[in-house]
Amino acid sequence: MAKENPNMEMKTVQNGKGGEKFSDELTKEEKSNGPSFGKRHTQILIYFLLIFIAYGIRVNLSVGIVAMTDPTASSNPDVPTYNWTDKSVMLSAFFWGYVLPQVGAGWLANTYGPKWFLISAMAVCSLFGLLLPSMAAMFGSKGVMASRAIQGLCQGFIFPSTHNLLAQWVPPNERSRLGTFVYAAGPFGTVVSMLVTGLISSSWYGWPLVFYLYGVAGLLWSVIFTFFGYNGPSFHPTITEEEKFYIESSLGHSDDKRKLPTPWKKILTSAPVWAILLTQCGHNWGFWTLLTEIPVYMSHVMNFNIKSNSVLSALPYFVLWVLSFVFSVTADMLVNKNLFSIGTSRKFFNTIGLVVPAIALVCLGNTGSEETNKAIVLLVVAVGINSAVFCGFNVNHMDISPNFTGTLMGITNGTSNIFGIVAPLLVQFLVTDEKDPNQWKVIFYMTSSIYVLASVIFIIFGSGEVQSWNDEENNKDKEKSQA
Repeated sequence: MAKENPNMEMKTVQNGKGGEKFSDELTKEEKSNGPSFGKRHTQILIYFLLIFIAYGIRVNLSVGIVAMTDPTASSNPDVPTYNWTDKSVMLSAFFWGYVLPQVGAGWLANTYGPKWFLISAMAVCSLFGLLLPSMAAMFGSKGVMASRAIQGLCQGFIFPSTHNLLAQWVPPNERSRLGTFVYAAGPFGTVVSMLVTGLISSSWYGWPLVFYLYGVAGLLWSVIFTFFGYNGPSFHPTITEEEKFYIESSLGHSDDKRKLPTPWKKILTSAPVWAILLTQCGHNWGFWTLLTEIPVYMSHVMNFNIKSNSVLSALPYFVLWVLSFVFSVTADMLVNKNLFSIGTSRKFFNTIGLVVPAIALVCLGNTGSEETNKAIVLLVVAVGINSAVFCGFNVNHMDISPNFTGTLMGITNGTSNIFGIVAPLLVQFLVTDEKDPNQWKVIFYMTSSIYVLASVIFIIFGSGEVQSWNDEENNKDKEKSQA
């Protein structure tokens, strides 16, 4: 279990070899912060690549589907195109599988270690990316849906497993910057994927090359992680004793720490947990609506071609990636200088990340098709400022329960991504004419309202305090000793 104050030195710490060392006996080398670039940083780079590639796979269909249904997208007449009318259903198919394994994946990673689950999941996900063009040719849109659903099922292991690995490798005083570096790979991967997909889809090679490229990249990552990825410092064969001691002592445990029974009833009846869950549901509704539908909106309402569409669709996510670092540094500074409590900081940045985009979406709904520059600016604001939630509900799991962060992430991430299915389906139901700006206005207004409601819920019920059920056994022992 992580210490409540990472700057305070423990009286006793595990030495990684089954015994304990007292703080008075620690050598000067052992009290240092370890190497400036150590094995933990290598692991962080591998996790960054994982999220980067995974998000690329996740979003490439959002731009690719425009080329897959446009005979003029590529200069090569041999590139296949299709006359599909169920595009929103295809875009939601990823989440059919994604929501299923979340909680179980977190439990498996915690019980058996996440390494081989991640390797297997990413390899299968990548394989079905390679097969997607063939599935489309043989089975049409149903083949694409099946491929995407299996890819989603595989990616359902990624976030709970990555949370577990970060908990083993990242000291508390490095958690903000290293954690942000890993998860910011998501929007960065989104940017690159949209740009690459647009450029390749409009080239002679056409859209199939996109899925081959990301499929190969995912398989290469699986090979890299097989040889260079480890479940924790004690599993790494070449880590220095200095760095291993620094990581494990700062976390307050070694890799063989005791397993706490999960207090399911108290978790499921906890108001702060429900605050995170409902806020994440509202956020995911808006995030995935915009991510999956922006290319369609830009193409049919704003009249951008496939190449410029991919660039402009990626721009908001590039801004999101950049601002994620700005907001995270600012949030840490406000807390470290005691200007904000953790809870206040989470609520403040969460409100910025939801309310400002809500306002931008209302304005976007009232923007004419000829006002292209205004539409682009509003889309950048709506998506870019949303990065503030990385310092809001997105890290709040670790605040309220350091011991069960992975389980909480599995619950909230799995449940909230159901809206990644519902939102695109509702768009298809409401937007019967993709060229009608008034129908898109309904989507933007609805998303704006959901954002505001989610923000209010988190302000009222959210918390930055560690909950009592985080370590019930320890609390009971303390009560007995004080009796």
